Amino acid sequence: MDQRQRAARLLERLEAELNCLGLWQADCPAAHELQSSEPFAVDKLDFHQWLQFIMLPRMWDMIDGEHPLPQNIAVSPMAAHVYRHELENHEGLISILREFDVLLSGADPLAEDV
Repeated sequence: MDQRQRAARLLERLEAELNCLGLWQADCPAAHELQSSEPFAVDKLDFHQWLQFIMLPRMWDMIDGEHPLPQNIAVSPMAAHVYRHELENHEGLISILREFDVLLSGADPLAEDV
């Protein structure tokens, strides 16, 4: 399975995990909430909203359009930070994002420096 196929499988798992956690939203936030220059749109969206309405659509567009995938990504550290007080509930989500980071970047951004 090539990188693009593996990325697609991880995106599917991410969508399923957001749904299982009850974080998947039926309604999209207002257009102005999707326009942010802040990392992870922290000024306008919750992290799970950023995943669903910004990251997932962009990644699917890259995969479906056969555009180059990012080569340096680190989303799992933000997830670990956001859910630091409820890690056991969000362990699956963080794990999927870590796999995604490793797939695209080749390194685990949550691994401790040795």
